[in-house]
Amino acid sequence: MTSRYPEVYASWRRDPEAFWAKAAEAIDWTKPWNKVFDPAMGVYGRWFPDAQCNTCFNAVDRHVAAGRAQQAALIYDSPVTGTKASFTYAELKREVVALASVLRNMGVGKGDRVIVYMPMVPEAVFSMLACARLGAVHSVVFGGFAARELATRIDDAQPTVIVSASCGIEPGRTVAYKPLLDAAIDIARHKPARCLVLQRPELGCDLIDGRDLDWADQVAREKAAGANVDCVPVAATDPLYVLYTSGTTGQPKGVVRDNGGHMVMLKWTMENEFGVRPGEVFWAASDVGWVVGHSYIVYAPLLHGCTTILFEGKPVGTPDAGTYWRVIAEHGVVALFTAPTAFRAIKGQDPEGSFVPKYDLSRFRTLFLAGERADPPTLAWAEAKLGVPVIDHWWQTETGAPISQNPAGLGLLPVKHGSPGVPMPGYDVRILDDAGHEVPAGTLGNVVVKLPLPPGALPTLWNADQRFRDAYLAEFPGCYKTADAGLVDADGYLFIMARTDDIINVAGHRLSTGGMEEVVAEHPDVAECAVIGIADALKGQVPLGFVVLNAGVDRASVEIQQEIVALVRDRIGPVAALRTVVRIKRLPKTRSGKILRATMQKIADREEWKMPATIDDPAILDEIAGALRAHGIGV
Repeated sequence: MTSRYPEVYASWRRDPEAFWAKAAEAIDWTKPWNKVFDPAMGVYGRWFPDAQCNTCFNAVDRHVAAGRAQQAALIYDSPVTGTKASFTYAELKREVVALASVLRNMGVGKGDRVIVYMPMVPEAVFSMLACARLGAVHSVVFGGFAARELATRIDDAQPTVIVSASCGIEPGRTVAYKPLLDAAIDIARHKPARCLVLQRPELGCDLIDGRDLDWADQVAREKAAGANVDCVPVAATDPLYVLYTSGTTGQPKGVVRDNGGHMVMLKWTMENEFGVRPGEVFWAASDVGWVVGHSYIVYAPLLHGCTTILFEGKPVGTPDAGTYWRVIAEHGVVALFTAPTAFRAIKGQDPEGSFVPKYDLSRFRTLFLAGERADPPTLAWAEAKLGVPVIDHWWQTETGAPISQNPAGLGLLPVKHGSPGVPMPGYDVRILDDAGHEVPAGTLGNVVVKLPLPPGALPTLWNADQRFRDAYLAEFPGCYKTADAGLVDADGYLFIMARTDDIINVAGHRLSTGGMEEVVAEHPDVAECAVIGIADALKGQVPLGFVVLNAGVDRASVEIQQEIVALVRDRIGPVAALRTVVRIKRLPKTRSGKILRATMQKIADREEWKMPATIDDPAILDEIAGALRAHGIGV
């Protein structure tokens, strides 16, 4: 099939307003727009500025009315608790309406903020949709975040209510949320009026009289009373949610998402970019605490009339490296969206892919990877074992949907390993040098997007327009700075090589750590890897490699190091100056799968560092420090 991408992208370039107006016809509006884009509104302009809508209505109610009432909307699959549940669109509506009534009784109204501090349970999704129904603004904070980090978000968002749970379940441990919540409220200057707490059977908690209400009691009461809450119309430019970017220290950075443009973009991406049709089962194996969970667990699949999977588990260890294939087979998933780190973990535990043939994956069509750079060896492994297209794509919390993709719905373009594809409609991607000049094709530089950003991208930061300008728009006037480094090749494919902070300067040569990682990952014994730049008295910086080996590899570490060093020298040249490769048991990552390279660099350089709030397991950093000491680094 010939891809329609060139003509579709060209049609957006010719007339962006007509393009998005056509896409907006797929959304039900309380009041339609007269103007598609107003460049005078906000920091750089606003989409559908005079329209009104409601996101919950579009994600739930309209499907009930249009014949999907008995179709599964949400499937909850929790291998960590041995629990499964399914909710039709009609059942989802009943849960959301009852919860919206509870929140309304607690004083939540249009424009009020609600912090959602929840594990991966259906009630987290109900909470987001109930807020949207009321016209309130939800701010999901990853369940289990440290009390001080939660407190900074409470002070910034100033919620009327916090919705939480008694605990979260991680493989091998139970995390008590309520003590963290109570401590955060004690620390915060802003005190929410009420908290609504879901008691999980694995670990209950005490409720504070006068502040805390029991979720089950309150919802049951509203259901028994036959409570009804209509969807509240809001301006298309009103905020749907605020999501604080991961790794924030000090004053958090709250990415704002509006209602109208967000729906238009996400609805368009489901069929055109991800190639998924209404009624099909889509699975984003992420967490609702991250932007992927917001966009592709909750909103996009439901706006499109799909069945979405809410998975409370891990790619390995719950119980084994075949759990993803079990979920796909059992629930009829046609497309999976997850992080490359998940597949590297699966590959490391099951390098031969022996679990794959044990499951019926006949309905599975496409694997999408994003969140970290997808190294070619992992892509090739997934293609070979699964026999389906494996599509890398690239986007950010700030954009809410892909900037660059190989659009399955428009017809796949040739795959280039190492590239997340081509720019999607709405994104005019440029590569600039540090002075702001465009560089030739194939040249590494700063990846920027020409303004305006498309519908669904952030219009600003929460209560911080000037900070938004300073952080994203000031350095390259007329453009949005992605803070990623990359290049565009002669065919128009984008290659994201590293965060700009991860471009290292070795004796005057600007080198990409991402390019080195790509080479290291080709070694047959390597399951996962990371390359950082560390201080060097002679060269300024030199690269340092970390490798996690495949299960069952028992060769000498020094032998493997020598082979990796030779491989990098052969592929990149002596200028790469990679001399040291440290073998470790596991890489430190955020709970969304991003490798904490900056923290590893600070440990290696003996710089002061702070425990990242988003780290999956803090004990890993002690392991890293110990491995570095064994090599005489960081001591």
